[in-house]
Amino acid sequence: MYKMLLLVVEPYIAFSVTFLVALFIAFIFEKVFLNKLQVIAAKTKWEGDDIILGVLKGKSFILISVCGLYLATLSLRFEANILNAIQNLVMALIILVFTWILARITAAFFYLYSSKNKSIVPSISILSNLSQLLVYVIGALIILQSLGLSITPILTALGVGGLAVALALQDTLSNLFSGIYLILSRKVKPGDYIKLDSGEEGYVMDITWRNTVIRALANNHIIVPNNKVATAIITNYHLPEKELSLVIDLGVSYSSDLDKVEKVTIETAKEIMKEIQGGVPSFEPFVRYNKFDDFSINFSVILRIREFVDQYLIKHEFIKRLHKRFRKYDIEIPFPVRTVYIKEDEKTDKKNSKAEIELPEH
Repeated sequence: MYKMLLLVVEPYIAFSVTFLVALFIAFIFEKVFLNKLQVIAAKTKWEGDDIILGVLKGKSFILISVCGLYLATLSLRFEANILNAIQNLVMALIILVFTWILARITAAFFYLYSSKNKSIVPSISILSNLSQLLVYVIGALIILQSLGLSITPILTALGVGGLAVALALQDTLSNLFSGIYLILSRKVKPGDYIKLDSGEEGYVMDITWRNTVIRALANNHIIVPNNKVATAIITNYHLPEKELSLVIDLGVSYSSDLDKVEKVTIETAKEIMKEIQGGVPSFEPFVRYNKFDDFSINFSVILRIREFVDQYLIKHEFIKRLHKRFRKYDIEIPFPVRTVYIKEDEKTDKKNSKAEIELPEH
């Protein structure tokens, strides 16, 4: 009877011992071996080993444990069909954990590559998510195959049901493919300052599977569906380059010496270009007179700024300094003049009179 009991208990003892040994090995690998590998990897030039070891941190214990669980099931003594089902389930669990780790490594490598080659692949979450989704889909198909399920009928069913899904999710799919189009066309990418024809403007933060995230200058996020961005008229202030011209419109009195006005204005503009952050010091500002207006001669000053948002500080400082210079050199900046007709009471038999009054224009 003792021998019979031993024969019954022995497989479970072997199962427990094997699994406990696997847990011990997983613990040693996680706490000792992996830490030493990370120290060695930190000294190498290749960043890929840091990524792989960083992803394995915390996940290697699970992977080794489930592999040990599979080995432990080999010592069990059940009926062939039951034992086969158990082993298939554990193998499916191993594939699932491995797929999870591989998906994380794939996403990490994608971000590493995109951060170094932004001109080729922008770092956008939609591409990272799609790469992970591809790994999970392949892993799922392998799991189904390991469980003894034929994937051919499943793929056929998905193909037939794909039409119904496409109709039900046409808005979602439209945003998904619009996001992919935006990425591949490279007309809009993270970091660009854009303005839509509907008025929204700001820095592009990310393009997800459904929305484009724009950060406004007020530091608010504007969430715009990808299909709206793809069909909108967009002004991208970072293409073909970040530097752009800044045009400031001004006017002076008809009595002004225009050569003197031009000289003073250009001198002030040069100072601004060299002294204020956001200006382009190598750029030579210039003035163009363009109109005889009702009460002034109008002209434009053309400056150069490093990027779109630099215009606010440049304008601020330029207007302050130019106003001070104009006052110093007695250059008049006129305000609007209006002619007002005053009609007298008819009983007085006096003629209508006319008065010219200077009023500021609102």
